[in-house]
Amino acid sequence: MIRQPAFNAKAQRACRNNRLVQAPRQPLLRFPWNSCRPAARCQAEVRPRRFLGWFNSLLLVLSFLSGCATAPTSHPVNAPPALKVVGTKIVNRHGDSVWLRGVNAASLEWTSDGEGRILKTVNVAIHDWHVNIIRLPLAQDRWFGKAPGQRDEGKSYRALVRQVVDLCATNRCYIILDLHWSDCNEWGTNIGQHSMPDLNSVAFWKDFAPVYANNPAVLFDLYNEPHDVSWDVWLHGGLITDKPNSRRGAQHPRTYQAVGMQELLDTVRATGARNVVVAGGLDWAYDLSGILEGRQLKDPHGNGVIYANHCYDNKHDSVDAWIAKMETATAKLPVIVSEFGGDAGPSHEVHSDNWLLHVMQALNAHHWSWTAWDLHTSARPNLIADWDYTPSPKFGVYVKQTLTGTPSQP
Repeated sequence: MIRQPAFNAKAQRACRNNRLVQAPRQPLLRFPWNSCRPAARCQAEVRPRRFLGWFNSLLLVLSFLSGCATAPTSHPVNAPPALKVVGTKIVNRHGDSVWLRGVNAASLEWTSDGEGRILKTVNVAIHDWHVNIIRLPLAQDRWFGKAPGQRDEGKSYRALVRQVVDLCATNRCYIILDLHWSDCNEWGTNIGQHSMPDLNSVAFWKDFAPVYANNPAVLFDLYNEPHDVSWDVWLHGGLITDKPNSRRGAQHPRTYQAVGMQELLDTVRATGARNVVVAGGLDWAYDLSGILEGRQLKDPHGNGVIYANHCYDNKHDSVDAWIAKMETATAKLPVIVSEFGGDAGPSHEVHSDNWLLHVMQALNAHHWSWTAWDLHTSARPNLIADWDYTPSPKFGVYVKQTLTGTPSQP
């Protein structure tokens, strides 16, 4: 069992003495639709002051429904301090190292309405699980309203994403906005997880990045889990034959023009967005070797790049082998383990080793930032057993215990 002491005043002083702080979090949940945000001056300052409260909030809601995806956005006044990369560290504007720990909240990649519960899921993650970061998977087709069943050109989807972002920001929680599903350059017909981003992914970032540009709570994850291509294609793009993830239905491989990660980063920066960017390596974001060999992304105009590792017990590595690879990577690169998960029990490679507990011990001992997969009942490995958000007995209980400092119940 992992023992994670509560984050009390003594521990807080010790952390600050070492300039390591956990990202700030409000103890009480504040919903964006229940308050007027002074930062929204582009709307508020032109109104008489007697209308600034509910009227300005109404204007913001109406602007979400207007369908203008690239409209300038305001930043919640209570947002956490903006992040940047300094060397191998993630730091805030005060120069303090920040340890990000949280969960993924899936469903907006495969549905346009978050199954009606994505806001509650994020609420629970912040308030009950005490996360300081959410990773939110998205689909480029849904952003533009091109998925089957969408009839409003994506207006409601974009509004819902905004609500999730504001919910995180006003509660001093960071959020990674993750381009999770793409379409192999075929709008609306091939939505899923593919080997590499495509030309439509460039269109997504051109439209998406300005909406959340320089929002201090927001990080951009360029593309989820690149795989089955060379490192040169990862960096620069090229013609590829896709090897899609077929877990949500069989898909026929397409040959298409893939876009490299450097072009996606350049696309984001061309919009003026300096937000910290996340970039996963190859082998479904497990392998960072090509980046260590010199293929780091060039980011002269932004707040830096964090490289993503996804850790599951299906890579034919022992936990010790994974730790060794992570130690090598983190000595030279800023890294976040933006997905990991599995049941506590024997490792596939070393049966005497409890894979999950060993991984979590390593994450905590090294202060590696992480977001566990996933706070959903069917996005496996699942952190919850039901929609009462009961932690799953072999995975979720240990993650929640680590986040809250509360011992799990047998």
